[in-house]
Amino acid sequence: MFRPVWLVIGLISLGLGIAGVVLPLLPTTPFVLLSAFCFARSSPRWHAWLMNHASFGPLIRNWQQHRAIAPRAKLVSVLSMAAVFAMSFVVGAPVSVIIAQAVILPITALVILTRPNGPPPPPTS
Repeated sequence: MFRPVWLVIGLISLGLGIAGVVLPLLPTTPFVLLSAFCFARSSPRWHAWLMNHASFGPLIRNWQQHRAIAPRAKLVSVLSMAAVFAMSFVVGAPVSVIIAQAVILPITALVILTRPNGPPPPPTS
């Protein structure tokens, strides 16, 4: 009954995650993880494709197996949050938005930075 809903959410999330690869302020990792979660409940084919994807598969497996985030992903995430916060000042965002960001972004960054790094990547030959 809910499989189509999970599939639609997964596809939208995957689209946002892919957009995040080229748009520096749109996070890729959370959207790809959400896609994997949704596809696991809706489409074995899409889930298998995502898990076997050269770029997204290792990220998902690292999270599923170790609840870990790679150091590069941590760096990109925190820098993106800092850029969004700075940009809010530049564009003159309302004070309520800046206050909300000042509370939420550091907490989010702390959660990201305190996750394990996971196992080291395999050596390249």
